[in-house]
Amino acid sequence: MKNILYIFTILGLLTTVSCTKDFEEINTNPNAPGNVQPSLLLRQVIYNFGENMSYEGFVAGDLLAQHRTALDFNLFDRHALKSPQLGGNPWPIFYTNLRDNEIILNQSRTVETFSVYEGPALILKAYMAAGLTDLFGDVPYSEAFNGANGTVTPAYDLQEDIYLNENGILDNLNKGITAIETYADAIPLEGDILFNGDLEAWVRFANSLKIKHLLRISDQVDASAELQILFNDGNYIITNTQNAIFNFTNTDPNSFRLAQLRIGDFNNFVLSETMEDILTGLNDTRIETLFRPFSNSTTGEFNGLINGIDPSETPVALADYSLAGNSFREDTSTLDANFITAWEVQFALAEAAARSLITADAQTLYENGIILAFEYWNTDLPSDYLTGNAAFNATGTTPIQQIVTQKWIANVINGYEGWVEYRRTGFPELRTISASFNNNLIPVRMPYPAEEEALNNENYTVAATATNDNSINVPVWWNE
Repeated sequence: MKNILYIFTILGLLTTVSCTKDFEEINTNPNAPGNVQPSLLLRQVIYNFGENMSYEGFVAGDLLAQHRTALDFNLFDRHALKSPQLGGNPWPIFYTNLRDNEIILNQSRTVETFSVYEGPALILKAYMAAGLTDLFGDVPYSEAFNGANGTVTPAYDLQEDIYLNENGILDNLNKGITAIETYADAIPLEGDILFNGDLEAWVRFANSLKIKHLLRISDQVDASAELQILFNDGNYIITNTQNAIFNFTNTDPNSFRLAQLRIGDFNNFVLSETMEDILTGLNDTRIETLFRPFSNSTTGEFNGLINGIDPSETPVALADYSLAGNSFREDTSTLDANFITAWEVQFALAEAAARSLITADAQTLYENGIILAFEYWNTDLPSDYLTGNAAFNATGTTPIQQIVTQKWIANVINGYEGWVEYRRTGFPELRTISASFNNNLIPVRMPYPAEEEALNNENYTVAATATNDNSINVPVWWNE
């Protein structure tokens, strides 16, 4: 037995040696490279984030902002935000794309021929980090992208630190601009579906984001001097041709996702009563672009439904309410994935001027924003719109209310922006929903997802404790 066992063992060793010799070379697929080119990753990050957040914006963000309401599958519309259904879980969208963007950033700093990607990667990191923390508050950030180095349970950073610390949002925007302005090689930026490789456009994008987010945190930080410099320099997105967007198409692979889903999912979302009242009160012709007359109307009227109904107690007929317009279903070639636009920047500057954060003509900026927003949504601006109920100083309103309301209207499907702006300013006034799961309170943050409690429990517990057991009613830092 000893001899047999010995021989078997030797055979086993020989087999092991012969199987493992050149194992890596033999088992490497030459058609599946280990490192992805940054041009491919850049396109993937921009498209994946833009497409997913546009879908999220329609099926979840628009419910929180009360642009639309849901007929069924509407726990989210009733503010049970820990129960996402057709949408309502943006957490993995942010982290998947922040992770992939970090690969681009690391490649740009370690491979000389990829250095052109550093500036755009820093700007995208700032953009996505801002969107993430504005929704959730404190989130994993400084340790969140070190999984390859063994950090799989990252600590949560304070929102204030994510905005203001080194390698935070504002710092990365500044570093991104510097990286672009000091880039001296001739290798082009490829995979850029936002600006087609135009590095000057990336600088305008970064400055536009600085305006947006300096205003957002201006109740906590004195942003006046920097906002004034940005305004005076004028190197931000000014026209719709400069917008940070990419266009959807009418066919795969770039069509708006909701246009490809079954008709029942599309028909689940109708005009909200809040949106109807605001648009009709302003005599706003964009209602004809964003929505369609309800089927039972004989005179082409629009009808909205109050948010958050209990379907078991409030039966509704689809034909009595207005569905989304053709651009969201039949002709998505007129629809964009919107990162930031000229009208949003004009409204931000108008608000900064109205709050005396900058010296500028708030009314002119406000009216420019409206003109650009109507142009963006392919709608003719009525000749009397700027002098009617939408006027800067309209009776019974304030300039801030008018500015933010106009921004809210134009931000349809733009992620969760309408809801974020409501949380920050209180405008426009949203309604108490029909059958609330949140004691008739409008939420002021998104809850951390259940996966965090399961997979990152120790750090999650600290963050949940700071938000009253992961409550959706505890404001984020800039809203305290």
